[in-house]
Amino acid sequence: MYNVKIVETIKEHDDAFAVRKKVFVEEQGVPLHLECDAEDASATHFIMYEDTEPVGAARLRGIESDTAKIERVCILQTQRGKRLGALIMQEMEKHAISTNNKKLKLHAQSYAVPFYEKLGYTVTSPEFMDAGIPHRAMEKNI
Repeated sequence: MYNVKIVETIKEHDDAFAVRKKVFVEEQGVPLHLECDAEDASATHFIMYEDTEPVGAARLRGIESDTAKIERVCILQTQRGKRLGALIMQEMEKHAISTNNKKLKLHAQSYAVPFYEKLGYTVTSPEFMDAGIPHRAMEKNI
C-alpha cells in the first residue's frame, strides 16, 4: 500500500532526501549542490512510502501570496509506471489548497510535460536548461 505524507520526522526527512539523491544525483547526474539547495530549509517536503519503504518524494514552497511551486518530484525507477507521480501530485495539490493557494507552478523536465498536462498543467515557457536538463515552466489554477 502506498502512502504520501508531509515530512515530520528526521527519518522521513532522510528518506525523502535519499530518494531525491538516488533519482536526481545518481540517475540523472545532477550535482548534489544543485539538488539540495537553500530552498530546502523553507519548503514543505513530501515522502511516499510503499509500506515502510520510501519510493517517492517532492517539495512545495510558497513563491507568491497565493502561489506555490512544486519541485523535486521523483519516483524511484523501480516504481515508475504505477501512477505514483499522480498520487504524490494529488496530495501536494490538496495541501496547497488547504493553505489558500490559488495557483501552482512547476518546472517540468521536458520529457515529463505530457504527464503534467494530464494533471491539468499548461506550458507557460519555451524550453530552457536547468542543471543540464531541458525543462518547461508550467502552471495550474487550483
